Amino acid sequence: RVLLVPYSAHHVPTYHEWMQDPAIREATASEPLTLDEEYTMQRSWREDADKLTFIVCVAPTFPSRIQAKVDDAPAAMIGDVNLFLVPDDEDEDGDASPSTKPLSVVGELEIMIASAAHQNRGYGAAVLSAFMAYIRRRVDGILSEYCAASPSAPGRAHLKHLRVKIGATNDRSLRLFERVGFVRVSETPNFFGELELRRRLEEVVGGEAKGAEAGEVVELEFELAAE
Repeated sequence: RVLLVPYSAHHVPTYHEWMQDPAIREATASEPLTLDEEYTMQRSWREDADKLTFIVCVAPTFPSRIQAKVDDAPAAMIGDVNLFLVPDDEDEDGDASPSTKPLSVVGELEIMIASAAHQNRGYGAAVLSAFMAYIRRRVDGILSEYCAASPSAPGRAHLKHLRVKIGATNDRSLRLFERVGFVRVSETPNFFGELELRRRLEEVVGGEAKGAEAGEVVELEFELAAE
């Protein structure tokens, strides 16, 4: 139902167009950027080891491989989904010897369905299902890249859990993440009026997310195009 492709330079004009909508900027807590600044941001999201960003597209029918600029053309793009790796601020053993304990990190998720025509149609749950399955399958490589790029990392890391922070009045987003298995840490909002929800990666079993969002997740060859 959905196709996730790495955020690339040819996606930037459409992404920049989405971000001209004040409602989208407010929902994503984003500042307005120029097109040149958007290209710089894209390179950061693509290259930084603590970030993983995919553009969400409507999936082509029965593909055997994905061709850049064709299957992810602007007409197919509907949003994005992100993972940000951060040190676990609840790690009580953070000062332990690096040789004896992996670094505990947390994965923060963000999702945006920018296309109004595709909102409230179940795409959000499908995207999160596919994204969590990908993280589950590739977690070792994701963490290895993070450690290699982080001077403070001991060389090994453990992903403690996935989390999301959502405004306490944003019922639609709260329902979405609860639908895919996230659980509220507390019913009391934090200082910024947000509720935190978490899900352990181990609950995404065998590369598939359990629950209402479960479905077939397939990785295909992505045929890159010259930018």
